Amino acid sequence: MLLETISSPADLRRLDQEQLTVLVAEIREFIVDAVTEHGGHLGSNLGVIEMTLALHRVFDSPNDAILWDTGHQAYVHKLVTGRRADFDRLREEGGLSGYPSRAESEHDWVENSHASTIVSYAHGLAVANDLSGNSNHQVVAVLGDGALTGGMAYEGLNNLGNSGTKAIIVLNDNGRSYAPTASRLGESLSRFRASSTYQRSRERMEKLLNDLPVVGAYLEKGVDGAKAAIREVIEPPVFFEQLGVNYLGPYDGHDIASLEDAFAAAAELDGPVVVHCRTRKGRGYPPAEADDVKNMHDTSELKPGSYTDAFSHAIVEEARRRPQLVAITAAMPDSTGLLPFEAEFPERFFDAGIAEAHAVTSAAGMAMGGLRPVVALYSTFLTRAFDQVNLDVGLHGQPVVFVLDRAGITGDDGPSHHGLLDMVLLSKVPDMTVFAPSNHAEVSRMLTDALDYCTDGPAAIRFPKTMPPEGEVETGSGLAARKVRSGSGICIIGVGKMLGAAEGAAALLADEGHEVTVWDPRVIKPLDSDMLADAAGHRLVVTVEDGLRDGGAGSAITDALSKLAPVGGPEVRVLGVPSVYLSQGKPDVILSRLGLDSEGVADEVRSHLSSASDATN
Repeated sequence: MLLETISSPADLRRLDQEQLTVLVAEIREFIVDAVTEHGGHLGSNLGVIEMTLALHRVFDSPNDAILWDTGHQAYVHKLVTGRRADFDRLREEGGLSGYPSRAESEHDWVENSHASTIVSYAHGLAVANDLSGNSNHQVVAVLGDGALTGGMAYEGLNNLGNSGTKAIIVLNDNGRSYAPTASRLGESLSRFRASSTYQRSRERMEKLLNDLPVVGAYLEKGVDGAKAAIREVIEPPVFFEQLGVNYLGPYDGHDIASLEDAFAAAAELDGPVVVHCRTRKGRGYPPAEADDVKNMHDTSELKPGSYTDAFSHAIVEEARRRPQLVAITAAMPDSTGLLPFEAEFPERFFDAGIAEAHAVTSAAGMAMGGLRPVVALYSTFLTRAFDQVNLDVGLHGQPVVFVLDRAGITGDDGPSHHGLLDMVLLSKVPDMTVFAPSNHAEVSRMLTDALDYCTDGPAAIRFPKTMPPEGEVETGSGLAARKVRSGSGICIIGVGKMLGAAEGAAALLADEGHEVTVWDPRVIKPLDSDMLADAAGHRLVVTVEDGLRDGGAGSAITDALSKLAPVGGPEVRVLGVPSVYLSQGKPDVILSRLGLDSEGVADEVRSHLSSASDATN
């Protein structure tokens, strides 16, 4: 295979166009096989094969920095930078990351799995090059796959254009982001404008007008106006140029030769430039091309019986009863389970794109207007809008319900996707109610309760990616905790999915002669006073959560118990996730390593018992 001969970008530059065509086909087959076996992002990578090859043939990585926004587009980049063999362990613990990783390769500048940030990175690197005198280093940022629905991308473009700093922004327009209309005439003019002849002529004309005495400045303004008027009529939209960023394109993002010419032209221009490439997500793989929802962006599916599936059914039922209920998400209607809602209530469904801050504040506005917004996001992405949650929703006392999927340890997608901050952050928002379901049936119950009881402030329901317990399950109601098991001396409080670890630990300890009380708090803010009063009557209280230990649910329980029993109260041990960046791996393996499984919780109790025994002796 030709692919087996590619170990660095330099190997690409010796290939002719016929060989490149063969290589593209081999890469497409390789990626389909790798993602089929290991999971990951398929459609987004199939759409950038030709563009990635053209980038690495024109630019000299890592001397030139090639940066990837929405880093799930970087599989091809990894392949051609010497990591082909590592795909055997794609997204496995200790294996190849599904995103760019600075620890993996000098070709990876940014570990970027959250969208719309790359222009800002590019601006910063370009400024550093200028101030350091590194004029021979190009900065190339690949933007797209929805990233232009995020406001930070526009902030970066605005600052880049204002500074005039040289950086090349490659816009991967796959129909999921900004897509300016262009005619064949526009394409021809774009190619002409990219030519060195046009650029030199334009510069000579501007210099000539500037040099004319008295009237030069006025003539130049007139010419500028004429140029703008012509562009508005016969060229693609001039949005980028109005920000001070040159625009080239659109180009066929699957034509390597054309892309190489465009990238080479962009490299010769002064100042920032956008190269607009039109691509097709999932290109060359019929199942992906036929997927109208997401072009097989990834291989995840809504699993029956999952927490997400429970929410998907629950919100439709609630919407049938509540005409004021609306659903909002940020570019993830499928993954958050909202497609059935959208199908039945299209006029009440809103996809904000990759714009979490806007989604949250618009929800506040909807609530002010009498609607009942439910905002469905991944836990890790809510943190991008915490300011809006706190000040736009919380400060105004608006009854917005946040449904946070993928909370806690998520697994294969690594440090940027673990949902570890939501309990710490949301529990600090005044008048916020935070629910943590321990089984799938609780999701429906809690959604109803959030809509019924949380009318003077926001609420959040957070649940994990992992599957809930099978079989018959019990639920609580309202804001009350649920006592699962009665014992004496020792009390374990298991938050959300960690109730399973608490119950497992209690069973292990029962075999050793220790009867343990187990509580499912259900609501971690406000904490149930009956649960706290009961826990205060034990010698030891162990709290278990799959969020950050510092400042999380356990810390709040510890503080509440210290106030309830300031003298002679129980010893409290808080088990949770340390404040470190956790690598990818299976959730159960990670939790076990952190002591957040049944055996780990039982060991914590045994440690206390051993210490107490030593003190007695």
